[in-house]
Amino acid sequence: MELRKFLVIILSCIPCLAFAQQEFTVNGALYRKGTSDRIAQAVITNLRSQVIMMSDELGGFNISVAKGDTLLINKNEYSPQKVVITNPNDLIIYLQPNIQLAEVTVKDKSEKQELNDVINTYRSKGLYFDGRPPAWSFINSPLTGLYEIFSRDAINERHFIKFSKDEMQANEVDRRYTKQLVKQVTGLPDADVLRFMQQYRPSYDDMRQWNDYDLISHIKKYLVYYKKHKDDTPTGNLN
Repeated sequence: MELRKFLVIILSCIPCLAFAQQEFTVNGALYRKGTSDRIAQAVITNLRSQVIMMSDELGGFNISVAKGDTLLINKNEYSPQKVVITNPNDLIIYLQPNIQLAEVTVKDKSEKQELNDVINTYRSKGLYFDGRPPAWSFINSPLTGLYEIFSRDAINERHFIKFSKDEMQANEVDRRYTKQLVKQVTGLPDADVLRFMQQYRPSYDDMRQWNDYDLISHIKKYLVYYKKHKDDTPTGNLN
């Protein structure tokens, strides 16, 4: 009789245990503590499953969890924070900024503003097509068309625009492909992280198409290859 009661209790607990381990997706938003400022590009890690995501430009994220899981949120210049999942409700998380001495660096203009200022300087010299005039400009004004292609100012403008475009695209990749993210996903020491990032850096076109999951999958894919061949001569990216 006692054995039967014990079995009944065990069987009744099985659905509860199954529910406790059932995974679901929880949504969240990150804010700077004491403000309404959203925090983008923070790294959110499920410490049980090791699933990693990043917060988007509005501080939002979603991640697969189970009841009882712990999320670790990391972001440069903020204190790490852990959050235990107790239910499937949306999460509002406030991160505490680290206390730092105020910096005196002032950046008055963005890169795009600076680019526009230089291009406007070329406009004042009579260059209106960034050194690549359309065919009709030769018909309307052959001298202007030739000046747009062969003048020293036109050549300098083309070089400047190409350099600026490459610079802005590189900065766009750096904004998401960060040392913090790579170290969090790979667990590599700092020296290896920098080497890994250089060898398997995504292209600008890749980053335009990828979401955070795609970027993290890229890092994990090449981590396996890196660990096998880290002492070999680099051969470039795999396709």
